[in-house]
Parts: sequence; structure tokens; C-alpha cells
Amino acid sequence: MSPLTLLLLQGGFLVLLWFFVFGVVYSLRADLFGVKVRKLPEPSASAPAAAAPTASPNAVTTQVKRPAPPTPSPAGGLATTASVSRIVITSGPKAGLELPLGTEPLTIGRSSESGLVIRDDYTSSHHARLVLWGDQWMLQDLDSTNGTSHDGVRVASPVQVKVGAPIKVGATTFELRK
Repeated sequence: MSPLTLLLLQGGFLVLLWFFVFGVVYSLRADLFGVKVRKLPEPSASAPAAAAPTASPNAVTTQVKRPAPPTPSPAGGLATTASVSRIVITSGPKAGLELPLGTEPLTIGRSSESGLVIRDDYTSSHHARLVLWGDQWMLQDLDSTNGTSHDGVRVASPVQVKVGAPIKVGATTFELRK
């Protein structure tokens, strides 16, 4: 093998090695500090309202009534929007903390971008998510290292959350309550 070919192979290997090192450093930085999320600019007051529906005088409007959500039993039924108003942390570093719930998804994790930030060694950056799906609150594990449990069972796919059932994320346990 000629010295020129050997030199080119060594240089190519060195470049490939540096790409690998930069990839590892980028992955670690993203895991430790989170990924930057770009926010869309707010529409200015001078801009016209885009796609605002206007009703013509001849249009007939209909209103669909949705049935009221079911009332859970005192023994601990499923968590619905009408029955759940807050999250209460029962054990862990933030024991006693209460957070009101809205209709937006709530991300739980170590990242500062999470809605509920839990800083312990057993919680992933983006560990779990509570999502309102129809009238039911669902718990979803976001491929965390140590897993998420609901009522003592590890969550593998999204599950319906029961009112008062313990949810464990890392070293923290919390419940959905009225």
C-alpha cells in the first residue's frame, strides 16, 4: 500500500472519529440542558385577524351539546375534567406541593421546560406526561430510564388515571385530586 493511500485512510479515520466525539457531546448537552424550543411570535394588534369566521345573515348556526362528564364514585373512579382540579405531591423532595390542572398537557421531568420540575437522580429530563384525552386524564411514560408507575403498575402505554391513585415518577409520588 502506498504511503499516500495510508495517509488518506488515517486522515479519514481521524475525521470520522471527531464526528463521533462531537455527536456524543451534542447528545449529552441536549440530555442535560434540554433542547431549545423556538416560540412563534405573537400576532401584533395592527395585523388583521386571520381566518376569523363571519356569519352571514342567512346562515343557520347549530350548537352541539355534549353530555356532562360522568361523576366518579367516592371509591376512586376515573379522573375526568370535572372531577380533577389539582395534583398533590404526597412524597419526595416537593412533598405537600399542589398544582392546579388546566386542559393543557403537563410534562413531568427534570428539564426546566417541564410543567412539573422534579430534580432527582431517578427522573429523566422528560419523564412522563399527563394529557387530557376527551374527558379522561391519561398518563404517558416518555421512554424514561426508570419508568413511571400508576397505582403500583408500571406504565408501558398511555393509561387512564384514577382519582387518588398514586403516580410515581422517580423518587416522587403524587395524586390527582378534586
